[in-house]
Amino acid sequence: MPSFDVVSEVNIQEVRNAVDQAQREVGTRFDFKGADADVTLTEDAITLEAESEFQVKQILDILHQKLVKRGVDIASLEEKPIELSGRRAKQTLTIKQGLDQELAKKIIKAIKEAKLKVQAAIQGDQVRVTGKKRDDLQEAIALLRKTTFDLPLQYNNFRD
Repeated sequence: MPSFDVVSEVNIQEVRNAVDQAQREVGTRFDFKGADADVTLTEDAITLEAESEFQVKQILDILHQKLVKRGVDIASLEEKPIELSGRRAKQTLTIKQGLDQELAKKIIKAIKEAKLKVQAAIQGDQVRVTGKKRDDLQEAIALLRKTTFDLPLQYNNFRD
């Protein structure tokens, strides 16, 4: 039976490259000369640090440009508010991957409301959609692309 998976994944290697490029640009830009500014990547978060809130916003702009250039969807980043402490400003961006239960249920509900001839089931952090015909699955993908969710979705593992 034909099927495909709905997932939300971020290519961590591309994120790492974008962070490296942003760090390099911050080091060479004139408005950051002599400023102590830093962009660091941990396993599931990016930390921006600088001397002022304005500089953190500038670094965020640079990082967004680099991520978009590398094909990483900015919607997969959850921006926490800027924290000010003494003479430092810090912002943490969490990288969201996988579908949580709530979003998976919304996806299934959207498919069922459209009354397509497919079945959707939650499997861990992804949703598997199966149907008898390939055309039905393509209709489901088109429907999900039109519907806006708070995370970017990818459709992979399409099997006939």
